[in-house]
Amino acid sequence: MLPVFGLSLLFSIALCVHVVRTNQPMFWLMIILMLQPLGGLVYLVAIVLPSVAGGTTARRVAHSARESLDPGREYREAGAANAESPTVHNQMRLAKAAAALGRHDEAERLFAHASIGVHADDPVLLLGRATALVELGRAAEALALLEKLGQDGEEGRTPHAALALGRAYDALGRPAEADTAYQWAAGRMPGLEGLGRYAAFLARNGRGGEAREAIVEMDRRIASANPQFRREARHWRDLAAQALAG
Repeated sequence: MLPVFGLSLLFSIALCVHVVRTNQPMFWLMIILMLQPLGGLVYLVAIVLPSVAGGTTARRVAHSARESLDPGREYREAGAANAESPTVHNQMRLAKAAAALGRHDEAERLFAHASIGVHADDPVLLLGRATALVELGRAAEALALLEKLGQDGEEGRTPHAALALGRAYDALGRPAEADTAYQWAAGRMPGLEGLGRYAAFLARNGRGGEAREAIVEMDRRIASANPQFRREARHWRDLAAQALAG
């Protein structure tokens, strides 16, 4: 047992050195040292291997792991960057981080502040602000922005824009237009948010059979999904199921 303990200790020390040299959050030191060797293995998979392997999937897995352990990290880092240099890019980054934490009022203000001058018609800023407005229950204001966005050719007609448009129409009691937008988004968005929100809309509008079919499709996709992304996928599946049950 002693040689095994020694190897585990050396492994943990090496990872602690990596934490310090690569400027990782200091909470990793506690995880590695207190949860030997499991903590070190988590750090290895979440931080070290993606940095070595590179690639989009590896970066997404690493980001997901970091967000699960420290969901406020991006918000803090974005806030610090914006305080030091309040550029449009940094305001946008902070707005997205605020929205991810459910701080939609703050996100809306940041997106609005960034959408001035030459950036007044920026499609990313318009969509970000419109989505925040939908979350805040200000669907009419959101719809005005989304209609403006829709005039911007292909950049204004994305699946995420269609989803926001569907939610705005839905909130304003315009089900036919909401159906068209939801359906278009559900068939094109990655992940299950589009399909989950569309299924919930179907359930609320007396189309339970179609909602059940969508939930069956979500279950099929969840079963074959990467374990790292199943939790988010189940959130949207549960949203639809609750609407159907309600």
